[in-house]
Amino acid sequence: MVGNYFYNETIRKTVIAFGTLFNNIKIKKFASDGKSISQVKVPIAYGPIQRFIARVEQQSNFDDNVAITLPRLSFEISSYSYDATRKSAPITKFTMKSPNDKTKLKKMYLPVPYDVGFRLSFATKLQDDALQIIEQILPFFQPAYTVTINMLEGVEEKRDISFSLANVSFTDEYEGDFSTRRFIQYDLDFVAKTYFYQEVPTDENGIIKKVQIDYSTAIRAPREQRYTVVPQATKDYNDDVANSLSSGVDKVKTLIKVVNGATFVPGMYIEIDQEVMRIKERDGNNLIVQRGAFGSNPAIHNVGAAINMVNSTDSDLIPAGDTFGFSESRSFFDADGKEWSPTLGTDV
Repeated sequence: MVGNYFYNETIRKTVIAFGTLFNNIKIKKFASDGKSISQVKVPIAYGPIQRFIARVEQQSNFDDNVAITLPRLSFEISSYSYDATRKSAPITKFTMKSPNDKTKLKKMYLPVPYDVGFRLSFATKLQDDALQIIEQILPFFQPAYTVTINMLEGVEEKRDISFSLANVSFTDEYEGDFSTRRFIQYDLDFVAKTYFYQEVPTDENGIIKKVQIDYSTAIRAPREQRYTVVPQATKDYNDDVANSLSSGVDKVKTLIKVVNGATFVPGMYIEIDQEVMRIKERDGNNLIVQRGAFGSNPAIHNVGAAINMVNSTDSDLIPAGDTFGFSESRSFFDADGKEWSPTLGTDV
């Protein structure tokens, strides 16, 4: 459990998403006649607002060109708490697809829901500046604003994370003599409904792609019969045109004629115009088939229609969530004394 290193950058991504919400707030300065004379973008940084206020208070020269200016926004994480209302069954798993290879699947446990508290603070010298800032924030939180975040790199795992506004408070510090700087401070408390993930598997071994069972009539005896099940594609995925029809076919005929029958063997599945068929017999370029295999609909097929194979290559390309069947096989063994070795992947 605890010990294997992993870092999904969940907190980092949540912090970036939260800060991005407020990185384009501006204030305007107005002349006595009401005309706008300047516009200033309010800077934002991660950290406690007290750090910036302390720096402002240390600057005794009002005309200092390098002074930290107000207004200024800052934010920081204030709390972490487990959210039991969003809890899922702890043993539930889900699969994810790699964006670079849709056939690659990864399976892992569902993420753990947590509420991450944020405090957004800003300080201004003028009340009007504070009101301009607060009015650019409050209308968007009713009481939540949702952001879509890619929670895990390398896989398609995106979540809608809501940021809820929980509380707003402010203070107006204006005490002391004329050399004392005045500042108005607003504090806004938010809650981010985020998720924490365990380690992402580095391979696809969590997906079961083959089941093999060995039978014997005695305890701890070598296998006598082997039963194997693997996924079976129910349609063509790679458009591997292997042949074509030499004559048309209606909806009921089970005899079809192909250009070159040497490509096919009994037991093989083929697809013509989205209808899947199972080959039962072959006589030269004539095939006896079972129509409408895997629930596909029998249809009319014209001469020259392309014939695609439905084979193990297609079974390896079955995407997550698509339907598929199963291919079963049985093997019988003489008393050769061998057993299956999971480590070597063969009988020894």
